[in-house]
Amino acid sequence: MIKRIEPDAPWWAVSVEQVAQDIGSSPNGLSGVEATTRLQRYGTNTLRDKDDSGVTRLLLRQLSSPIVLILIAAAILSFIMHDATDGLIILFIVIVSGLLGFWQEYRAASVMASLQQLVAVQAEVLRDGVICKISLEDIVPGDVAILSAGSNVPADCRLLEARDLFVNEATLTGESFPIEKMPGDLPADTPLARRSNILFQGTHVVSGIGRALVLRTGLDTQFGEIAEQLRIRPEETNFERGVRQFGMLLIRVTLILVILIFAFNVYLQRPVLDSFLFALALAVGLTPELLPAIISVNLASGARRMAARKVIVKRLVSIENFGSMDVLCSDKTGTLTEGKVRLDGALDVEGRPSERTLQLAGINAAFQTGFTNPIDEAIVAAAGEMSASVTRLDEIPYDFARKRLSVLAMTDAQTLLITKGALAQVLSVCTQVAMGNGEIVPIGGHQQVIQERFAAFSAHGLRTLGLAMKAMPGRTTVARNDEAGMTFVGFLLFGDPPRPGIAATIEELRGLGVALKIITGDNLLVAQAVARQIGLSGVKIVSGQALRQVGDDALPQLAHDTDIFAEIEPNQKESIIRALRKAGHVVGYMGDGINDAPALHAADVGLSVQGAADVAKEAADIVLLEPDLAVLAAGVREGRSTFANTQKYVFMATSANFGNMFSMAGASLLLPFLPLLPKQILLTNLLTDLPEMTIATDRVDAEAIQRPQRWDIKFIRSFMLRFGLLSSVFDFITFGTLFFILNASPELFRTGWFVESVVSASLVVLVLRTRGPFWRSRSSRALALATLIVVVATILLPYTPLGSMFGLVPLPPVFLAITGVIVAMYISSAERLKRAFYRQISR
Repeated sequence: MIKRIEPDAPWWAVSVEQVAQDIGSSPNGLSGVEATTRLQRYGTNTLRDKDDSGVTRLLLRQLSSPIVLILIAAAILSFIMHDATDGLIILFIVIVSGLLGFWQEYRAASVMASLQQLVAVQAEVLRDGVICKISLEDIVPGDVAILSAGSNVPADCRLLEARDLFVNEATLTGESFPIEKMPGDLPADTPLARRSNILFQGTHVVSGIGRALVLRTGLDTQFGEIAEQLRIRPEETNFERGVRQFGMLLIRVTLILVILIFAFNVYLQRPVLDSFLFALALAVGLTPELLPAIISVNLASGARRMAARKVIVKRLVSIENFGSMDVLCSDKTGTLTEGKVRLDGALDVEGRPSERTLQLAGINAAFQTGFTNPIDEAIVAAAGEMSASVTRLDEIPYDFARKRLSVLAMTDAQTLLITKGALAQVLSVCTQVAMGNGEIVPIGGHQQVIQERFAAFSAHGLRTLGLAMKAMPGRTTVARNDEAGMTFVGFLLFGDPPRPGIAATIEELRGLGVALKIITGDNLLVAQAVARQIGLSGVKIVSGQALRQVGDDALPQLAHDTDIFAEIEPNQKESIIRALRKAGHVVGYMGDGINDAPALHAADVGLSVQGAADVAKEAADIVLLEPDLAVLAAGVREGRSTFANTQKYVFMATSANFGNMFSMAGASLLLPFLPLLPKQILLTNLLTDLPEMTIATDRVDAEAIQRPQRWDIKFIRSFMLRFGLLSSVFDFITFGTLFFILNASPELFRTGWFVESVVSASLVVLVLRTRGPFWRSRSSRALALATLIVVVATILLPYTPLGSMFGLVPLPPVFLAITGVIVAMYISSAERLKRAFYRQISR
């Protein structure tokens, strides 16, 4: 039987052999069959239960609302009071509403699950002695994980072997600098931050390579325990904040209205149970109880449409921020450029093409074992097939502090340390220069010439790396301090042409109200050249060095005014993003590298691409299947359409519900009978929600897409009050007509007002869904059809046996004719009020 290591066991102090024996594994990992067995035993490697978004939770959520629970209690009370019919009707409406909400949310969850699979982060493990890629969720205790720069640490692990392995543990310890990890045993009392032989879930590899034995997964990990104790939630988005504020607004209005109406009806000596159910039904009528389901469906439908445009949404609520985004920060490589890096030249120190430079660069690129990157791929493609006599001995992996990568290799009976990297960092370890004729001379007199050539290459938009070498006879291993006293060999020039049509795409984004800011590690000259190539003129460029001289108070304004940030260090990216947010912008950041994770987290919406480093893809809210700004522009449009449709439901539900319920509350105080029975109010609420459930399919006016949109609770409140008041005016006209002119009995009064209320609330949806004249903006077929069905069903319902169960009676033709006139007047007035309202708002 497999032994689970206890949380308090000092497994950093026990030998690797003992740990492997305890966990029932070995340095060769598990078999596929054993891994499957353990997955069933231990569960998936996630920080939540597998059923967290499953059927049971979704069903229970439909019944967890306090109002729904009170309604169920009221139905039970009706049974106790021997009013079984009303009790059954209330239960029926609660169940139907709950099932509608469940069905909508379940569909949304299914859509999101399928989309998430498209961009799921994978891990490399040893299974059956072979390295294979599996989903992070399928990692089990006993697996052996293969790690390299950019990898997420998939679980809590004991390190088996490592080479220059540095890990960022900021998410766990708060330490911003990478920590070096190495195998070995440690004292039992070693604190968590100093456990250098342990890798923790939630951290990521910055540089180096390693293998580690998985010991804890999911909620058993250190990170999982913290998340479970603190119930860690993602930072609230502007959209979530708006929904919460909207909910609080409704709660306040509902509580005040319900308490007052119940008290007045009891004071008027009406039956307590009827008064209670009436007040409760008013609360239900005021509450758009399908809002969570409709928001989920709307966002999921938007995510599905965005997926069709190769934009995969990982976090639904990020769609709103995507639509609200007014600044996009991005590197140039792969987004502004084609992302197909090519080696344009391998030159000697005198600027002439050099086979020797190309050969040495090819050895360095072919033998590096860190993360795959387009620069090394371009070098290997240009260098061609390597001689079989060349052998790899050792390596010093690339990291962002040194900005160099060194490989020790045996070539032509020589042992050479070959280093390539950023020119300044390569030159800093060189004392000599190899001239074109093979002569080795001191570097001193050539520094200026090298820098001049570098500036000339950069001015043409070419990314330029330096290449150096050093003879190390008899050596089979190297360390970082061996990168000294080297000989500068030459330049490696890389080109990455702008994407076709990129200038038009940038202009399209600008037309959508999204300003592009380029954040690049390339030097000022390369940044200026690229700006010219993509049609940007008159841009303001700031270097990373200049940025360091700017104080925190002045940074937001500088970030707002700057178009291109060049020579930027990884830790400066996050500062730029936060400064732009502080300046009042909704900021998107597009990154795909190991060092982009902090900036992705800091942005309002983090964007990455399918081929990005694991840590970048994991940190992103949205993943593009193609690293193309044209794809992004299409995604912005879909995001804004989704947000616009979500707001439509809020406008419709609040204005109609508020107006009807306010009118009903007032009428209950003036009339000698209840204007509608509680079951009729619940039915009204259910029927008026049906057309609005199709709002996710609706078309969106062009003007709603052209500019960034934000949730505005003051705007919603103003909309609700004005259109709710208009609805109430026509409700009271209906009351007066039915009571004073037509002398309707209580049954006819309720039926007449029920028909007018549902029909008007359904038809006004077609008016409020657009800012322009409703006859010029076609609704979706689903919305039009749902509205028609509800209107027809409402008119016919009083003439059916089902109608009599709800206390409805057939209406005489004159009642229907007058109701039709009132509805037409209401729709016409709503159109005129809408025109005046938006005209005032636009001033």
